[in-house]
Amino acid sequence: MELTTTYLGLPLKNPVVGSASSLWDKLDNIRSAEEAGLSAVVLHSLFEEQISHERYELQHRLTEHTESHAESLTYFPEAGDFVLGPEEYLEHIRKAKQAVKIPIIASLNGHSLGGWTEYAKLMQQAGADALELNIYFLATDTALTGQEVEKTYLDILKAVKSCVSIPVAVKLGPWFSAMGNMAKSLADAGADGLVLFNRFYQPDIDLENLEVVPNVVLSTPLSMRLPLRWIAILRGNVKAYLAATGGIHQAGDALKVLLAGADVTMLCSTLFRNGIPHAKTILSDMKMWMEMHEYDSVRQLCGSMSHKAVDNPAAFERANYMKALQGFGLK
Repeated sequence: MELTTTYLGLPLKNPVVGSASSLWDKLDNIRSAEEAGLSAVVLHSLFEEQISHERYELQHRLTEHTESHAESLTYFPEAGDFVLGPEEYLEHIRKAKQAVKIPIIASLNGHSLGGWTEYAKLMQQAGADALELNIYFLATDTALTGQEVEKTYLDILKAVKSCVSIPVAVKLGPWFSAMGNMAKSLADAGADGLVLFNRFYQPDIDLENLEVVPNVVLSTPLSMRLPLRWIAILRGNVKAYLAATGGIHQAGDALKVLLAGADVTMLCSTLFRNGIPHAKTILSDMKMWMEMHEYDSVRQLCGSMSHKAVDNPAAFERANYMKALQGFGLK
């Protein structure tokens, strides 16, 4: 049974990767991930706000005795809101590379060119095997066009690609008006991989204190349907590696996205719920299923039920609404 695969040009021992999360802020957890069989981990994102906060504080310290002002520093997130600041993040990459043999993928989260290029280079120098661009851009300006939003993504990607030699993946949301074209544009602009899809966490309102508060909700297996559909459509149509993330909790979920065409499947919520060793169970169950269905390798499995490989590609395009709705009802 051959589980090896390739993602972003990196040879991996299997297609199960730890998705970007705070789990990997601790070296012991990264060691546990390797022991449980995960083939790589994506570190949580270094946020553009963290870079801005560090620079603002430095400027403030340098000028605080030359000019008094009453501006509040609370425009930026407090340093304590983040486990790892920019310098700690780079040191964490170095330590992680020394601690384990599996690839370590760094991640940047932002919405403007800002410190992307500088910190992308520093992450490469720290030893990151690849970089994931977690671009967060909420188009709240009603005058902003979809074309301008897309250009922002492409400009950030091109800027980062111009200054690093390690592979670069783009983690993106599903809300582009022409998802297929956007995926192709990113691949044509140099993205080595696409991670589908980003789950941007939505705010909630505290009715007692009348405050807007963050609300983190772990995914359910239902979340897997969206990346499943689009990976199946994109497989063979874009020249980039494809990673599925969101809603992958058991071996069956992982197998489905691989059949649809993902090169790797990424785990997050299920590791928070069931612990990092749960990855070992997922891998064991995947092997058992592949043996039962006479698959010799992951490469043989991958993409065998993509848009181009199935007899009825409309099932991915329209999801057979009429058939699904007519077949659903009370017995």
